[in-house]
Amino acid sequence: MKTYVLLLLMAIMTVSASAQRGVRIGYVDMDYILQNVEEYQAANKQLADKVQKWKSEVEDQESTITKMRADLNAEKVLLTKELIQEREEEIDALESQMKDYQQDRFGPQGDLVRQRSQLVKPIQDQVFDAVQEIAANKKYDFVFDKSADVVMLYSDKRYDISEQILRSINVTRKKVDRQEKSSALKEFEEPDPELKAREEAYEQKKEDRAAEIEARREAKLKEIEARKKAYEERRQKMLEEREARKKAKLEEREQLKKENNNSNATENEEGE
Repeated sequence: MKTYVLLLLMAIMTVSASAQRGVRIGYVDMDYILQNVEEYQAANKQLADKVQKWKSEVEDQESTITKMRADLNAEKVLLTKELIQEREEEIDALESQMKDYQQDRFGPQGDLVRQRSQLVKPIQDQVFDAVQEIAANKKYDFVFDKSADVVMLYSDKRYDISEQILRSINVTRKKVDRQEKSSALKEFEEPDPELKAREEAYEQKKEDRAAEIEARREAKLKEIEARKKAYEERRQKMLEEREARKKAKLEEREQLKKENNNSNATENEEGE
């Protein structure tokens, strides 16, 4: 469709050129401009660092889930059916949370797409303003973006006005107080409230999840300690009962022995 539009424009220009003055055409290379805007490159590096941090967090979550599944498989023979189900539900909840996090960060409406748009838009606005000014002053009829989806099968370098756009942007930036950051970097470092709220909600969710896991761990430890205590109490009671029975048997034997000795002494006296 866009190729068709471009061809239609070319046809219109050809007709116009034959009917009146020659049509002036220009194009800009947005990728080239972005690569040569210092503030954009600085903000883009910050975004790359954020993306790396997000990827590391996803990898950590995946590693934790994998380890939890391996531990569960190794311990299944020692666990009751209820404990196995509880552990599986906990792992599934963590996995679901990880997928939600991936979607929030890297999905079509995620933070990466939003922040890239936030990063590029101020530069695009400056380019648009510069294009309007240059096109009006030099009487360009059409100015295309070489980096866009419009197919340019061939482009002569003499029609490239990217350097003019860059010079215009630099002049505009020099008019701004040198102590202030450019709008591209400033807006990028001050994210919108929705993004900030999402970051805070995720951190809160992590803290809540960690607190829940810690509470479960402490409850399990208390349960284990209670079982150990109950076992020790039963064991001590059994030992005491065993000792009591052993003592009773010894006393019974001593009593029988004493009775036998007395009986024998009586018989000897009678025989004399």
